[in-house]
Amino acid sequence: MSVSEIFKDATYSSENANPCMKERLLSLKCLDENNYKQEACKLYFDNYKNCNKFWKEVYFTRRQQGISPYLPEPEERAKIKDEYLKSMKK
Repeated sequence: MSVSEIFKDATYSSENANPCMKERLLSLKCLDENNYKQEACKLYFDNYKNCNKFWKEVYFTRRQQGISPYLPEPEERAKIKDEYLKSMKK
C-alpha cells in the first residue's frame, strides 16, 4: 500500500477539515510516482503550501470578524476562492 493510500483514509484527511486535500493528495501521488524524490515534486509542494497559507488566512480573518464557522464549508470555498482571485486582478 502506498503512502498516499494510507493517508487518504486518515481521519484528519477529510475535505471538511483540510481544504487543501486535493493538493495534498497530488503531492503524495507525485512522491509515489517519482520514488520519493522530493525535488521532482517541488511544484506540487509549493502549490500545497500556498493553498494552506491562503486558507489559514481565511480562517484567521473569519475568526477576527466573528464569522462562524472559521473555516468555510466545502460548498462555500470555491466562491471565496473566486472572490479572492477577482480582487487580485484589480
